[in-house]
Amino acid sequence: MKSHQFLNQANVLVKGQREKDYGDKVNNHKNIAKLWTAYLDTYVDPHDVAIMMSLLKIARTKLGEVSKDTYIDMSAYGAIAGEIKFKNCKEVKK
Repeated sequence: MKSHQFLNQANVLVKGQREKDYGDKVNNHKNIAKLWTAYLDTYVDPHDVAIMMSLLKIARTKLGEVSKDTYIDMSAYGAIAGEIKFKNCKEVKK
């Protein structure tokens, strides 16, 4: 696969099936952040969640059989982190 194919597939997932399955990505990351904050007893924001999910995908490249989906998901989480950080930063801080 070429770079643009990974990015296109990530875009299809983020805007399509994943949103149908899990709802709005920013709201989902806000919810995860609240749960992780409670569990860890330290503040985690939605941007942190997206970055850490990307790191989880990066960690998976170190062990076992790596699939194309790992790289697609990695690029999707990076894009979500960017959206949260720059497009929705005022909303996320509330």
